[in-house]
Amino acid sequence: MFPSVNEQMDLIRRGTEEIIPEDELVKKLENSIKNNKPLIVKEGFDPTAPDLHIGHMVSIRKLKDFQDLGHTVVFLIGDFTGLVGDPSGRNETRKMMTQDDVKKNAETYKEQIYKVLDKEKTVIRFNSEWLAALSIYDFMSLASRQTVARMLERDDFKKRYESETDISILEFFYPLLQGYDSVALKADVELGGTDQKFNLLMGRLIQKRYGVESQVIVTLPLLEGIRGTEKMSKSLNNYIGINEPANEIYGKVMSIPDDLIYKYYLLGTRVDTVYLAEIDTKLKDRSINPMNLKRQLARNIIEQYYDMQAASSAEEEFNRIFKDKEDPTEMEEFGVEQGAPVRIVDLLHESGLSGSKGEARRLIRQGAVSLNGEKISDEQAELEIEDGSVLKAGKRKFKRLVIR
Repeated sequence: MFPSVNEQMDLIRRGTEEIIPEDELVKKLENSIKNNKPLIVKEGFDPTAPDLHIGHMVSIRKLKDFQDLGHTVVFLIGDFTGLVGDPSGRNETRKMMTQDDVKKNAETYKEQIYKVLDKEKTVIRFNSEWLAALSIYDFMSLASRQTVARMLERDDFKKRYESETDISILEFFYPLLQGYDSVALKADVELGGTDQKFNLLMGRLIQKRYGVESQVIVTLPLLEGIRGTEKMSKSLNNYIGINEPANEIYGKVMSIPDDLIYKYYLLGTRVDTVYLAEIDTKLKDRSINPMNLKRQLARNIIEQYYDMQAASSAEEEFNRIFKDKEDPTEMEEFGVEQGAPVRIVDLLHESGLSGSKGEARRLIRQGAVSLNGEKISDEQAELEIEDGSVLKAGKRKFKRLVIR
């Protein structure tokens, strides 16, 4: 039923940052084969936003590796912990989410993960199943299994404590609750990004203190966003969403810095190790134009979440816009009142081509705004709009303006 331990470990190691401890995972795999019993492999996601991006898919892809090896994958939706908010990497207390927001986002997660995971083999659980049932006595018992001193070893808590920035008691509960999830599921393995290491190790500790065999931790690198500086994040607007239109995905992949090409292939695709080595060599000896590798990468990523036809169409559209300097064949429309001059800053903001009026002004100053191919350089410009005009902001954002 299961491949050999060596075969399994080769696949599990690919793209991982750490396996803690690796010898325990080997023993778990040996027992799994001996007893013909799959491991329980868990990863939790708090539904704090409606969309998943390819940074999230790094660990989901690793879940698929375990699934392909014959193990039981539990995709845990943190509908309870999502109300608390994960303090990882935070320099301030998160605001509590509403139950309605959490439920809506959770539903979108269930739809998106099956673009990678096998629906028939994936177990979906919600941690409210057990956490909402805990009594105040249970919470006190859970809290008694860890110390404040140990919590303050955590880097983000330590920095906030030393700078006298507030840390809520609720935030101290978050890693304990995540650890209790592992107790409830009797997880053998838990996956997460490197920023989750404290929480994941807490799961090992909490399991031990509840008399449950400790899980092994597998951490995955964080994938930088398309600007190449910070980790991929929707709030930082540097993400590639898996539900975005194929044309948008293609354009975003083409915009990543060259030094991220290999990492995007490693963490964002399923290409084999031989091809990965070839990419690494070609990038280092500069025997290939990085743009060609990005084109292949963009097609690969789109094919994962759409299909080959979508990838080909996206490439054709990219060539139309950036190579042939033509307008997209399809673009969203934005209605404008007839006969009324419109301030360009207002138009950019209201049409959604800029996130704010300040961003609109910056785009104009950068020479990144045009109407029907003519650059607009005056931030105070008021425009008479003709039906069907094309407004462009930046390299990839277009709106067709229609008269109401």
